[in-house]
Amino acid sequence: MRSDLITKGLERTPHRALLKGAGVPQSQMDKPFIGVATSFTDLIPGHVGMRDLERYIEKGVHTGGGFAFFFGIPGVCDGIAMGHKGMHYSLPTRELIADMVESVVEAHRLDGLVLLTNCDKITPGMLMAAARLDIPAIVVTAGPMLAGRGAEGRRYSFVTDTFEAMARYKAGVIDAKELQVCEDNACPGMGSCQGLFTANTMAVLTETLGMSLPRCGTALAVSALKRRIAFASGEKIVELVKNNVTPRQILTREAFENAIRVDLALGGSSNTVLHLLAIAHEAEVPLPLELFDALAKVTPQLASMNPAGEHFMEDLDIAGGVLGVMKQLGSAINDNPTVMGLSVRQLLETIEDVDEKVIRPMSDPVKKEGGIAVLFGNLAPKGAVVKQSGVSPAMMQFTGTARCFDSEEEAMAALMEGRIEPGNVMVIRYEGPKGGPGMREMLAPTAAIMGLGLGDSVALITDGRFSGGTRGPCIGHISPEAAEGGPIALVEEGDRILLDIPARRLELLVDEDLLRERLERWRRPEPKIKKGWLARYAKVVTSAHTGAITSAEPDKGL
Repeated sequence: MRSDLITKGLERTPHRALLKGAGVPQSQMDKPFIGVATSFTDLIPGHVGMRDLERYIEKGVHTGGGFAFFFGIPGVCDGIAMGHKGMHYSLPTRELIADMVESVVEAHRLDGLVLLTNCDKITPGMLMAAARLDIPAIVVTAGPMLAGRGAEGRRYSFVTDTFEAMARYKAGVIDAKELQVCEDNACPGMGSCQGLFTANTMAVLTETLGMSLPRCGTALAVSALKRRIAFASGEKIVELVKNNVTPRQILTREAFENAIRVDLALGGSSNTVLHLLAIAHEAEVPLPLELFDALAKVTPQLASMNPAGEHFMEDLDIAGGVLGVMKQLGSAINDNPTVMGLSVRQLLETIEDVDEKVIRPMSDPVKKEGGIAVLFGNLAPKGAVVKQSGVSPAMMQFTGTARCFDSEEEAMAALMEGRIEPGNVMVIRYEGPKGGPGMREMLAPTAAIMGLGLGDSVALITDGRFSGGTRGPCIGHISPEAAEGGPIALVEEGDRILLDIPARRLELLVDEDLLRERLERWRRPEPKIKKGWLARYAKVVTSAHTGAITSAEPDKGL
C-alpha cells in the first residue's frame, strides 16, 4: 500500500511516532489509510450538515477495515459571494481545492480518498484531484435542500425568490412584505439550492460518471438515506483500495459522454461545460467543446427542472433519480464501470419504475434538443455556451443593439436605473478567467433581466459565466475573452449583434475591415486585481473553451 512508505521499516520510526502522537494505535498501522477530504463549513447551507455525514463515513471506513483521517477543504458559497469582489474567488477555488487534496494525499501517502463535498466549485475541484492522483476514491455529495413551503402549496426556491424577487420588487410587481416572505422561505435549511443549479447538476453528474454510489446525486441532505450512503461509501472505499480500482478506470470517454447526455436531458447548469472539460483534462481524456453541441442535437431534454422549469430536486429523486434519467435515455447511455462495482448497465437493470411526469420518455420529450448549446461565430471564434433550456421561443433568434459594459457592476447599475430597453444586447466583458479575474457569475444581472420583465426582449452576452440559476437569453463563456483580445473586446455601443441559437451562431454585424482597425487600436487594459493569489492565477489561467484550467503554457487568445 502507499501508506507502507510511512508505516513500514526501521527508517519510518519517526513517522510512526508522529502517527501515534496523532492517536493512531499500533494495531491500525497495517490497515488502509483513508483520507476523508471534507468541505464542512458554517458558511454554506449545503455544507452545514456535513459533520453528521463525516461520522457515518468514518463508521463505514472502520467497518470496512480501514482507518480514517479527516482533513479540511475550503468552500465558497456562490450565492453569498455574488455581486461583489468575492465572486472573483469562486472559480479559482476549484484549482486550489484540487491542489490542496493532491498536496495532503501525496505528502501523507494515503491509500484512498472519500471526498465529502456539495457545491459549485468544490465538487469539480474534488473530482479533478481524484482524476489527477488516480488513487482509489469515492465522492459523497451532501445532498439538495428541501424546497421552501408557503401558503396554498407554493414552493419557494433560492434564485427565483431572492434574486428575481428583488428585481420584481424594484419593478413594483411585488411589495416589501412579499419580498420579505420570499427571503424568509427561499432557503429553509441545510442542503444545496433546490433546483438544478450548478451544485446539484455536478452532484448528478458525479453519480452519472460512476464516482458516487446510486442515489447519492439526488438524496436529500436531511434524509436518512444520505446517512446510509455516507456509511456505505466509507465501507466501499476500503474495498476499492484492496481491489486497486482507481478513478481513471471509471472516468473514461464513455463516462464523460454519459455525463454530458444526462446534463442535456435535465437542462442543467452551463457551468458543467467548464467543469467536465477540466475534470477530463486531469483524467487525460480528450473532450472537445464541440462534443457538447453534437450530443445536444441528438439528446432530447426529458425533464423540466427549476429554475427554468417546474420540478425540484426532491421531485427528481422520487421520480427515479440519476438512474431514472439514464434508464429513459436507453441505448444512448454507454456501459461503463462504477465505484459501486456494478457496471452502468447492471445498475440500470435494478430500476423498474420511472415517474414519467417528471422524467419524460424519449418519445415525448420536453424539448427535442438538450439543454445546452454551443455557439460559434465572429464574436466567439472558439465558442460560447447558452443554456437553451431556459430561453423562451421568442428569443431563440434575436438581433439587437449592443450596450457595452466593462464590468458586471456597470451593467447592473444600468439595469436598475432603467437604462436598458427592449431590443438591447447587453455586452459584459473583461469578466473572463483572466480579465475578471476568476470568470464571475452574472446571476444578478440575468435575474434582474427576468425580474424586470425583459426576458423576451433583451439578451446578454459575456466572457464571464452564469449561475446554474440563470435563465433567459444569456450567452456566456465567450472565447477568446476580452482580456486576450477576443472579438468581444471590439464591440462598440450601437453595433448590431445577431443571436441564432438553432443555427448555433453568434455574430457581430460589423465589417471585417472595421474590426481589424479596431483590433489595431485595442490595448490590453490594466489588470483589475494586481496583488494576492488572484494576480498569479490570472497569469496562468486559460480561456473558457479549455475549461478555464491553469496551465504553464500561456493562453494565446486569438
